[in-house]
Amino acid sequence: MPSPSLLQRMRSRSYGARMALSVAAVLLACPAFAQDGRGPAKEKPRATADKAPDIAIANKAADIEASRFCANAAPSIAEARIVWETKQLGDLDAQVKQRLADLEKAEASVQEWVAKRDAMLKSASDDLVAIYAKMQPETAATQIAAMDDQMAAAILGKLKAGAAGAILNEMEAERASRLAVVLSGATAAGKKS
Repeated sequence: MPSPSLLQRMRSRSYGARMALSVAAVLLACPAFAQDGRGPAKEKPRATADKAPDIAIANKAADIEASRFCANAAPSIAEARIVWETKQLGDLDAQVKQRLADLEKAEASVQEWVAKRDAMLKSASDDLVAIYAKMQPETAATQIAAMDDQMAAAILGKLKAGAAGAILNEMEAERASRLAVVLSGATAAGKKS
């Protein structure tokens, strides 16, 4: 279900759209009001009294005809507005569902990465980590550099920050940066497996 703020935005957008559609429908259906928002232009009185009653009768007949047309067209305009709003709401609902699906995929990816990282850190046993902690940084760097990235990162991740930093400092810059990326988790965000 969409959040309350999303529903409020959808309602305010549909209200504005309804108002614009209603005004357009009235202007199209009742051309007498389409002249700059003024009513029908009134003719100037003519000097001849004979034609005045005929014109008044013709104007009344046109007004009555326009009113009938507007009254007859109003239900179909309302139905068209409801159909349009329903379509808009359906489109917005589809967008929300797509975004939810995208978020669920991203969440699954993050959970998968966390599980892999936990497994990686568990793979380096405490005894092995203790051995590397007691070694000289140069020697430990040589041995860790020969390991695969996951195992090396697991060992470095369990070491104290000072010991891990000293070992990374003794490695080649490229290898140390690759291990730092694995430790930070940037590889899981950058590539999907």
